[in-house]
Amino acid sequence: MTPAAPKLQRKLGLFHSTVLNMIDMVGIGPFVTLPIVMGLMGGMFLYAWIAGAILSLVDAMIWSELGAAYPLAGGSYNFLKEAYGKHRMGKMMSFLYVWQTIIQAPLVAASAAIGFAQYLGYLVHLNTWQQKAVSGGVIIFTTFLLYRKIDSIGKIGVLLWTGVILTLGWIIIGGITHGDFLQPIQEINNSFSWQQLLSFAFGQACVKTIYSYLGYYNVCHLGGEISNPGKNIPRSMFISVIGIAILYLSMNISVSSVISWQEVKLWQETGQNNFVVSTFIERLYGTVAANIATVMVLWVALASLFAVMLGYSRVPYAAALDGAFFKIFGKLHPTKNFPYISLLILAAFAFAFSLLFRMGDVISGILAMRIMVQFIGQAVGVLFLRKRNGTTHLQYKMPFFPLPIILAIIMWLFIFYATGTKIILSFLLVFGSGLTVYLIKSKWQNTWPFESIKEQGK
Repeated sequence: MTPAAPKLQRKLGLFHSTVLNMIDMVGIGPFVTLPIVMGLMGGMFLYAWIAGAILSLVDAMIWSELGAAYPLAGGSYNFLKEAYGKHRMGKMMSFLYVWQTIIQAPLVAASAAIGFAQYLGYLVHLNTWQQKAVSGGVIIFTTFLLYRKIDSIGKIGVLLWTGVILTLGWIIIGGITHGDFLQPIQEINNSFSWQQLLSFAFGQACVKTIYSYLGYYNVCHLGGEISNPGKNIPRSMFISVIGIAILYLSMNISVSSVISWQEVKLWQETGQNNFVVSTFIERLYGTVAANIATVMVLWVALASLFAVMLGYSRVPYAAALDGAFFKIFGKLHPTKNFPYISLLILAAFAFAFSLLFRMGDVISGILAMRIMVQFIGQAVGVLFLRKRNGTTHLQYKMPFFPLPIILAIIMWLFIFYATGTKIILSFLLVFGSGLTVYLIKSKWQNTWPFESIKEQGK
């Protein structure tokens, strides 16, 4: 008897999927972006973190409706294909998504690795090339951890998540017990300005905070491995966003109650201290404790990298199975049942990017390349799906429809503008090259849109 072909297993429940979401969200992001946001917004820094939480919650409603309806590996690839028509424009939209994923997913992984190397500098002085060697090495190590069955992945995820919670908990409790914890809240409106809230600087600050929230949808990329997906996918996202928002706001309040935003802003302007959390712990408990805290931050960065590479390795895999991307990405490991070729190729790109780019450009690039095709494309796609299929079959329906969609589109466009001219041009280059490749491919294979033109001429 011929052995059954390997396939994805639905073995991740609500707890494990939420754990993987949360470690993907936290990552190194809040530790490296916290001082940047303070430098941009001054005393109004908390507003940027609140705005990031609001956008994440609104967008999570869109992801929840799509993820519950189409619980398949690949996430956005399947959503865009279904929304815009499997045999028409959906072929192009899903191709463009996979095209930009091949670039931006390794950028996300590279950002975690670069942040890891940056914070390691508190413990050991590293020159530029040593930092690059560390960032590349941590990607290789994470790939090794992921080279195993999905049930083992869930157990490793819980272990990494424990480190995330302990790290954030220590920071928050430290501020509560030793600092004037409520002072930042009391002073939040002392320098309030509507002009600043609507400024380009606020947009730039939101780029950084939203980067720190990214990952709330990671469960959708693992849709083919989630048990009871109609309920667990939406629940996982909302629990993750609300939980992480509380932790981020508490962490910011805690740190600023011990280290004033004025001091952090001065650091940013003069290019001094980049290890805010380590300095925070050092002032409260001394150098030894700061070293321990830094190790825990590194643990968080590793956990995030783990979740990112796990989720995104399923996207090219799903497209390859569908015949819309290179077949080699569709191979599963013969005994461990995971898309190992997809994982290895994304890891190779992430390794290269970690050596080539700086953190600031990576963060802006990640968002710019994802907003137009993925986030806004999905928001519009929900409208098409509801008009075409109705809502009776939906296991999750977003409340106050279509208000969340309108809000999400407006906020995403503002963030896209705030990434800056250089980054927007980079997105246009990636988008344009992807569109060109798709059109050449479609012309060669006589598929949409050239197939429809041919038929119209008959």
